[in-house]
Amino acid sequence: MFTSVLMIEKPLTPEDVEFVTTLHGEERISFVVLLQPRGDQADVLLRAIDDVAMGELKEAVREGEEPEGNEAREPAEIGLEYSLRALREAGSEAVGQVIEDHPLDKLTTVVEEAGADEVIVLTAPHYVEEFFHRDWASRARHKVGVPVLKLFAHSE
Repeated sequence: MFTSVLMIEKPLTPEDVEFVTTLHGEERISFVVLLQPRGDQADVLLRAIDDVAMGELKEAVREGEEPEGNEAREPAEIGLEYSLRALREAGSEAVGQVIEDHPLDKLTTVVEEAGADEVIVLTAPHYVEEFFHRDWASRARHKVGVPVLKLFAHSE
């Protein structure tokens, strides 16, 4: 069985589930899902600039207002459970966890523990972060020792 570690920042849409579960044709896939809502909060300025560049001014203004701690954990856990259920219903094995701090350190540990074959980073486009190589996929390529695939999540 092929094992993929799937890093996401919001619950998977049905299109996302179909996309990731069919990437390897008929081969059965096991997913380890790591959900960190809205990504690394240390990059708030880059995210705000990215929102402005994309014409999403309301998002840019709200960048510093993201819920934190326990306030963010409950919706993230609900989103994770929804995503895991959707992957299982599509015929894949799926486990996961919400991560709050140091996502790339956690990713490295999970890749090693799971014996993962690849990492899939499935997020909304973050063009400014990608330009400066501050996005998860760019940083993960130097840490995890397996192929890292960057995909754009579908919007709801």
